[in-house]
Amino acid sequence: MKSICADLVLQRMSPENGTPREAGTALNRQLYDCLRGAILDASLPPSSPLPASRDLAREIGVSRNTVLHAYEQLRAEGYVHSRVGSGTFVAATTPESFLSVDRTAAEVDVANGDVRLSRRAQALLANASAAPLQWGAFMPGVPDVTQFPHRQFSRILTRLWRNPAPELLTYSHGGGHPALHAAIAEHLRVARSVRCAPDQILVTEGVHQAVDLTLRMLVDPRDTVWVEEPGYWGFHKVLQMGSTVVRPMRVEAVDSVDGGLPRGRTPPRLIFTTPSHQYPLGSVMSLARRRELLDIARASEGWVVEDDYDSEFRFAGKPIPSMQGLEADAPVIYIGTFSKTLFPGLRVGYMVLPRALAAPFRTAHADLYREGHAITQAALAELIEQGHYAAHIRRMRVLYARRRALLVALIVQHLGTDFLDAQSSNAGLHLVLRLPDDCDDVAIAEAAQARGVLTRPLSRYYLRGGGRRGLLLGYACVEEADIEPALRVLIGCLKEFIKFNDPIGPI
Repeated sequence: MKSICADLVLQRMSPENGTPREAGTALNRQLYDCLRGAILDASLPPSSPLPASRDLAREIGVSRNTVLHAYEQLRAEGYVHSRVGSGTFVAATTPESFLSVDRTAAEVDVANGDVRLSRRAQALLANASAAPLQWGAFMPGVPDVTQFPHRQFSRILTRLWRNPAPELLTYSHGGGHPALHAAIAEHLRVARSVRCAPDQILVTEGVHQAVDLTLRMLVDPRDTVWVEEPGYWGFHKVLQMGSTVVRPMRVEAVDSVDGGLPRGRTPPRLIFTTPSHQYPLGSVMSLARRRELLDIARASEGWVVEDDYDSEFRFAGKPIPSMQGLEADAPVIYIGTFSKTLFPGLRVGYMVLPRALAAPFRTAHADLYREGHAITQAALAELIEQGHYAAHIRRMRVLYARRRALLVALIVQHLGTDFLDAQSSNAGLHLVLRLPDDCDDVAIAEAAQARGVLTRPLSRYYLRGGGRRGLLLGYACVEEADIEPALRVLIGCLKEFIKFNDPIGPI
C-alpha cells in the first residue's frame, strides 16, 4: 500500500491530473516542486512525517538519489527538518510565513497618504525639486555626457579589472583612493589655486553627501546656517532635513546698507556660498565680500563652505581663484565634483578640508557611508595623471563657449538684451533668461516641458518664494543644431504668458 505522500506525488506529477513538467526538468526538481506545493497547500500538514527516502523511491519508481536530492533541497530551504533516528518531518512553520504581514494590525494606505512621515519628510516631498534626470534642451546643470573620454577610461578600467588588487574590491577607509587624493590635489593647485595636500582630500559621492557630512559633523540643532538667496536647491533640501536655523544672504542686495547679510542675529556656524560662479544667477563674488565672509567665519568660530561646482568652465577673462586659496589656513571647506566636468552618474565628488577637520571627517565618512568604488577612483586617478582629464576640460570649454555664444545671440535676436542679466559671468553650464516680475515662471516652465523643452524656474531657488522671475537655460547638453528650434518652442510658450515684440515674427 502506497503512502499518502507517494499518492500526492504521483497525482501531481501526472499530466492528466497535475501541471505537466517541462521535458528538460530534472526528476529531483519535479519531486521537490511537488512536495513543496503539497506542504504549502497543507496537503502535507505541518509536523507530518515524510516516507523514508528508500520507501518513497520504490513507491513512485525513481532512484533513491532523486528522493535524497529533493529532501535535501527542502531541508536547506526550511520546509522540512530531520530528527536523528526518527526520520524527516514537515516543518511547523514554512519560510513563506515569515514574509507575510498581519494586514489587520498593520494595514496602511500608501496611495492615500496614510503613512506616517516626519514633518521634515512631509515638507521635503511637498516641494521636491529632484526629478528623473532628463537630457536635452535646455536642462540646466547637465554636461554633454556624449563627449566623455570613454575609450581612455575604458582602457584603464579594463586593465585594472584584469587582475584587480584585493584592496580595490572591498570596503575602503581613508576618504578615498590615495592616488585620487594626489591627483585631485595637484589639479586643484594648478587649476583653482587651492592650497592643500593629498591628506586633506576626502572623496565623496557628490556634493550632497559632502554637505550632509559637514552638517552632521559641525552643526548642532538650532545652530544658524547662512545660505545664498537665491541658491542651490540641493543645499536647501539637505538643510531642511536637519534642525538648523537657516538665514538667507541676499545675493542681489550686496550693495544695500546691510550688504544682504543677515546682521544682528546669531552668528553663523556655516556659510554656504558659490563665490566663483554664483548658482543660479552666475555672478562672481567680489574680493571684498569674500574677505568679509572669511572674517565673519573666524569671528564666529564657524566655517565657509565653498561650492566650486563648475568653475572649470570660464569662457572669458582670467580664471577666478578659489576662496579657499586666498590666505593660508582659511576657515573654508572646499567642495568640488566631477559631475559637471565628466558625467553625473560617476557619483564622485570631493572635499578639501582644513587640517583640523581632515582626520575626524575621514573617520565619520567611513562609519556613516561605508566607502567603496575604489577601482573607479583608481581609474579616475589615472585618467587625471595621464592628462586626459585636463585635455577633456579644454575641449569642453571650447564647445560650451560656442554653444553659450549661439544661445545668447539668439536670445538677443529674438527677445532683446533686457532678457539677459548683465551681471552674469561668461561661464558655467547655464544662463538665466530674465522674465518680468509679474509673470509665473513655474507655469511657463511647465508649459515648455509639455512641449519637450526642459528648464527650471528661477523663483524656485528662493527659500521663501518671491524673488525674481526667470528661467535657467542649460546649453551644455544641447547640440548646436538643436538650440534655435528649442528656443523657438520656448518663445512660443513665453507668448502665452508675456506680451513682447518678437523681431522674427510668428512661430
